[in-house]
Amino acid sequence: MTSFSNSQIVQCLLILTLTLGISACTTVPTEPASEQEAAQETTGATPEQKTTAEEEAVVRKKPERPKIELTEDILFKVLVAEVAGQRGKIDIAVENYLDLARTTRDPAVIERAARIAVYARDDVAAHETAKLWTDVDPYNSDAHQILTVMTLRKGDIDQALNHLEVILKNSQGKFDQKLWMIANFLGREENQSAVLQLMERLMENRMDDAEAMYAFAHVSARMGDTERSQALLERVLELKPGNETAAITYISLLQKKGDTNKAIEWLENALKDKEDDFNLRMAYARLLTDAKRFDEARRQFEILSVQAPNNIDVLYALGLLYLQVNRLDDAEQYFTRLSKLKKRVFDANYYLGRIAEEKKDLDKASNLYQGVHGGENHFDAQIRLSLILAKQGDVDKALGNIRSIENKNPTNRLILIQAEGEILTGVKRYTEAMSVYDKAIAEQSHPDLLYSRAMLAEKMGKLDILEADLKTILADDADNATALNALGYTLADRTDRYDEAYEYIKRAYELSPEDFYILDSMGWVLYRLGKLDEAVEFLRKALALRNDPEIAAHLGEVLWVMGNKEAAKEIWETALKDTPTDNRLLEVIQRFKP
Repeated sequence: MTSFSNSQIVQCLLILTLTLGISACTTVPTEPASEQEAAQETTGATPEQKTTAEEEAVVRKKPERPKIELTEDILFKVLVAEVAGQRGKIDIAVENYLDLARTTRDPAVIERAARIAVYARDDVAAHETAKLWTDVDPYNSDAHQILTVMTLRKGDIDQALNHLEVILKNSQGKFDQKLWMIANFLGREENQSAVLQLMERLMENRMDDAEAMYAFAHVSARMGDTERSQALLERVLELKPGNETAAITYISLLQKKGDTNKAIEWLENALKDKEDDFNLRMAYARLLTDAKRFDEARRQFEILSVQAPNNIDVLYALGLLYLQVNRLDDAEQYFTRLSKLKKRVFDANYYLGRIAEEKKDLDKASNLYQGVHGGENHFDAQIRLSLILAKQGDVDKALGNIRSIENKNPTNRLILIQAEGEILTGVKRYTEAMSVYDKAIAEQSHPDLLYSRAMLAEKMGKLDILEADLKTILADDADNATALNALGYTLADRTDRYDEAYEYIKRAYELSPEDFYILDSMGWVLYRLGKLDEAVEFLRKALALRNDPEIAAHLGEVLWVMGNKEAAKEIWETALKDTPTDNRLLEVIQRFKP
């Protein structure tokens, strides 16, 4: 807390001689100086806010200031108010400026008094000073803003509406811009119900104005009334079907409400008439991705890539979508283009490293991971560098690297533990890996650690540990599709408890019907249950989603058992071209000796 220095007082006195010291010695924060500034503080998407020559420019003559003698009393009260404000005694500042406002009736003094009263949250003083302000400057929008809020807090909707109408009539800009400004200063009010009631009254005669309704839709959403916002946006789009900004806002609102399917359907219909609308199609592609309809999303992004070959978001999305279905060459093409464009370079290097790793080009993968100097994948790139060292035979160095990475982030701690366990598991040092998990779980259990230990237990033939850990996860999270699937698949593959396995996998499938791992498990358990036709249907769908050697091994086996040996051979031979050394694939081929 500081006090005025002599120089500060002298400065205030000099300016006070000219302007009664109203604006020079500002020691109390002020509200936005005008409705234009207030409008600029609003959040979210807005309509175009540039004024044009067609807009009605409101020219308001500033009120004349009275010629007042600078008496000792006035000077004393100004200094007391300013020093009090500087020292945090806002109530004293309000008291003195209110008295000055009453006695001088100077517009600048009154404005200063009003702003300090608002800052002090003194509604009584704010109302009085704002009323004085309108007495000397009847059409001042800032004064009417204060009066709108104060009368609204008193529950006087009619009077608040009158003040809003003055603001609308005497401020510059289009109606929707003014509505944004009003929404901004009313959006901070606690009684949002009263605010909405006031806004309804304001909009009564403007419900055919698309721009006004669009702004009101945003106001409603901001105040939590999403149903009203949705209805208003639908009306806007009826009046102006080509309003792309309103369309995107409508889609975002539906998505926020969890009504993704309705948003997708709306976009599908809209694109029938606007096939070349890039932004709508981009929104459609992203929604399909969020809905995990990856094949459809990929097709939409491919259309977008024709329209905008170098669009960064499109290239990145296509790279991820092709990687998701294990189409490595296609994914590599898009990430390479990103790298050449010098955009999202760290992300491009990371995923190109993942692709190189999948293709067993470990040296290339290592070099690419070393090029991930930042971004959200930096930590994982460090982990993968260590895993590559282990794959190249330098296990001790790999473990040393993992153990040397210090990270206090709980999530990253889990990843480091899992990486250490994975390295040890990869070289079949199962007992050491189990010790790592046992120690970590004893210190602080976590579903991810339990799952990793369960997968290790399966390799060690300790199905009792696997079952116990997965059931522990499900006890806390009954809808954990990954745990349900793992437990069901293991029971189907390693035991004869097929009916029990089916129930677990069925629950996982209901939760995540497009997950290729779960589709593969369902096909496998149906095969074990002797339902071969159904098994083939699920396995084919899984293979279509991801070209995975284990799925190919399963599908080929079922086809072979059904007597369709040529189809089985074709499936296996196709898979061998991509993964010629996969043990699961080689084992099933050897077993059936095609």
